[in-house]
Amino acid sequence: MIKVTATVSVVIIVFCLITGSYVVMNAPKVHCGGTTIAGGKMAVGGPFELVRHTGELVTDIDVITGPSLIYFGFTYCPDVCPLDSARNAEAIDLLDQMGHDVELIFITIDPARDTPEVLADYVEVMHPKMIGLTGTEEQVKVASKAFKTYYRKNGEGEDYLMDHSTFSYLMNTNGLVDFFRRDISAEDMAKTISCYIEEA
Repeated sequence: MIKVTATVSVVIIVFCLITGSYVVMNAPKVHCGGTTIAGGKMAVGGPFELVRHTGELVTDIDVITGPSLIYFGFTYCPDVCPLDSARNAEAIDLLDQMGHDVELIFITIDPARDTPEVLADYVEVMHPKMIGLTGTEEQVKVASKAFKTYYRKNGEGEDYLMDHSTFSYLMNTNGLVDFFRRDISAEDMAKTISCYIEEA
């Protein structure tokens, strides 16, 4: 009885070692990060038609030609948008140093004030690679809806503000790759984006 038990124990140990090795060898690669999205990542992003800060009418296909970091905001934003845009611009510079070319796109949620001319001044200050996009109220609404973003006018008169979501979206030609919250640093954002590019 003791010999049988010992034999069974040896078989179990050998089996565990073999299957354990198999699991380790066949384990999936470490994920670059990733954020769970209701409805899945395919639910975020979609067709849009907007006006570039240089005046041309463009579509999502025209501007998302590779890895692209997209942010929805407005140029009259007193604090959040410029800080997020500066963080995103810094991440783009870090990625450039890593040898990765990533587009930087700013889509306004305040088209009434953010004309192509206003956006042109904004992107010139923020980053030479930044693409500013505006359009009609309806065009901006379509783009916002595609990316599941939220915005709402807050106040009256010329100095109104805009309440809005503050995610930055990493897209490629196949759709959403990931999105980033405000609390992530430029360094960590660049590392995560670099991981996705190198794993592709």
